[in-house]
Amino acid sequence: MISSCLVGNKVRYNASCLSMSEPDWNWLQSHVELVVFCPEVSSGLLIPRAPAEIIAGKGEDVLLGTAKVLGNDGVDVTEQFVAGAQNALQLCQAQQIKYAILAEGSPSCGSSKIYDGTFSGTKIDGLGVTASQLKREGIKVFSQHTIAGLQSELAQHS
Repeated sequence: MISSCLVGNKVRYNASCLSMSEPDWNWLQSHVELVVFCPEVSSGLLIPRAPAEIIAGKGEDVLLGTAKVLGNDGVDVTEQFVAGAQNALQLCQAQQIKYAILAEGSPSCGSSKIYDGTFSGTKIDGLGVTASQLKREGIKVFSQHTIAGLQSELAQHS
């Protein structure tokens, strides 16, 4: 599974997309079947939407119910982020997907860094809600910056 914004779809909060290096993109297209998905859009969040951050925790804390996801407009979007994570997990289970490439920094998809909940642009170590949900269920999560790790992982199993 790959985040929809990483393949050029303008689904991010500000109606933009992200990119990855051309060699990584070319490798992915020629070596794996990509299933494109956006957890936030799948849960009904609009494009564009207010930027959101996890407040007082990380993705795992949101799943445990001890942290919230709020937009910078003060709207609580925790329910949508949890639903998006569940939608991503259901898709992976239904299609027997074992690897996910998720957009780094996102409160849904961050796999090593997320914003700290202050809307100041400060990043902390941690996973987003969807990345946490998938990892908890044994799906290996990579970002657009760690495709080499996926290549290595797949080489070990071929």
